[in-house]
Amino acid sequence: MSDEHKAALAKGRAEGRVVRDYLEGLRATKPKRGRKRTPDTINARLEKLEAELASASPLDELLLIQERRDLGAELSAMSETIDMSALEEAFVGVAKSYSESKKISYQSWRDVGVDASVLKSAGISRGD
Repeated sequence: MSDEHKAALAKGRAEGRVVRDYLEGLRATKPKRGRKRTPDTINARLEKLEAELASASPLDELLLIQERRDLGAELSAMSETIDMSALEEAFVGVAKSYSESKKISYQSWRDVGVDASVLKSAGISRGD
């Protein structure tokens, strides 16, 4: 394998990583339907769970314990922030090249949630 080929493969892996991170960030920060949960509402539900566990049947206890685990994970995920501006900046730097190499159309980017202004910044137009 030539050095040029190795460099091209490394470039492709790096671009793919940047694109994946950005798309995962979009998915993670996408607003969800329904009433938004806050740390206060989660903590209130956790307190109610503890009271319910005291008198729960074995099957209900199992379900309540799982709910407690899920709520704890949701609460810790809320404290983790995703720096979308940094992910977006990196994405803009590689999106055009990645899009051309993988033959990804403008509309496909839009369909997965990439904003039109981000695509414009990356140099990807509707004609691409």
